[in-house]
Amino acid sequence: MESYLRSSSDVESRCLELGFLPFFRCGIRGFSIEEMIAPEYWFTDEEGAWEWKGPVIREGHCAYGKFFNRKAGFVSREWLPDWANYRRSRSLAPNEDVAALDDVVLQTIQVEGTATIQELRRMLGFARGRRRRTARDLATEVAEEEKISLEPILTRLQMEMRLVIADFEYNIDRHGNLYGWGVARYASPETLYGPLTVDRTPAESFERIRDHFRRLFPDVTEPRLRRIIG
Repeated sequence: MESYLRSSSDVESRCLELGFLPFFRCGIRGFSIEEMIAPEYWFTDEEGAWEWKGPVIREGHCAYGKFFNRKAGFVSREWLPDWANYRRSRSLAPNEDVAALDDVVLQTIQVEGTATIQELRRMLGFARGRRRRTARDLATEVAEEEKISLEPILTRLQMEMRLVIADFEYNIDRHGNLYGWGVARYASPETLYGPLTVDRTPAESFERIRDHFRRLFPDVTEPRLRRIIG
């Protein structure tokens, strides 16, 4: 059995070793931080997996976001270009109107550089108070009483590898200690890592990724691998 993960450095090393590292159980036995981590660092009072995400992201060698069946995980920089090349070829928006709204959210983040969900609500006019709109002004087409949830939009954009989580921000108590759940700050992968270009078609990138997963997990069925790859 491989050694347990006991630090953010361990998480980063495991991601670089495997290329991909889901945070939660994902249908492939043993292939998640949840299953690899030492028990004392998973949902305990000790600083653990939840607090390690930010340090791993800031090192710049692994991208983080909701990449695996709409659940979080890491992808190494080595695999990021092929991952983006394939994932961006598959739109997850159910219709053109949703795709257009997704695009407004994406363009807003790209113009700003980074944004939290709270900042997006203000910038797009989905929160009370300031009513700033984007150039396309799609938000004005939404009835005032209709509540728009940004969470599924941000999840789709992460699954399509158009957004990643750039860091997490925490509240600070009067003693200078961080507390609460970290608030994700979103950015495009290019903002953090530069151009993601490969001399391959999306289908060729998929084959390369699938072959890699097949080497890692030779006994896992093809449908299960496809669910992870997307």
